Amino acid sequence: MAISLRLSRGGAKKRPYYRIVAADSRRARDGKYLEQIGTYNPLLAKDDPERVKLNEDRIRYWLSVGAQPSDRVARFLDVAGIREREARNNPVKGEPGENAKARAEEKATKAAEAEEAAKAAEEEAKAAAAAPAPEEAPAEEAPAEEAPAEETPAEEAPAADEAPAADEKPADEDKSED
Repeated sequence: MAISLRLSRGGAKKRPYYRIVAADSRRARDGKYLEQIGTYNPLLAKDDPERVKLNEDRIRYWLSVGAQPSDRVARFLDVAGIREREARNNPVKGEPGENAKARAEEKATKAAEAEEAAKAAEEEAKAAAAAPAPEEAPAEEAPAEEAPAEETPAEEAPAADEAPAADEKPADEDKSED
């Protein structure tokens, strides 16, 4: 006969109360059991000593004769220090497959390349901002000479009555200074 240490539900609807029992594993969950070895009341606070009560002597006896605890009962026994519980999850099962790993690696390399390109562009911009002072001096003279020679459309040209803005110099003055 295969014996299991498991929970047997009692209590009212939406008010669960469990007995921790040693039962034949082929019997119904709430059916006939061999012995009650503890209680579990999930409605109580987690730090309440009345939440889980265990009869350690009887639990040790049933474990010695080969009874197998259910997962929840094994957790209770581990907390009580009666029996150490083994991890049941397979950590390898949750890892991504080979194709997913390859896609993630490819995505990471593309992101790194984009980041490097952005840094290089930023460094070039900084270098261009620092270096152009000597280079811009000759470049500024040529456009300054060409600008007054260009004619503006009649609509945009200031009227003869209007005074030029403070920043602007009259076209005649620019030519005379040269």
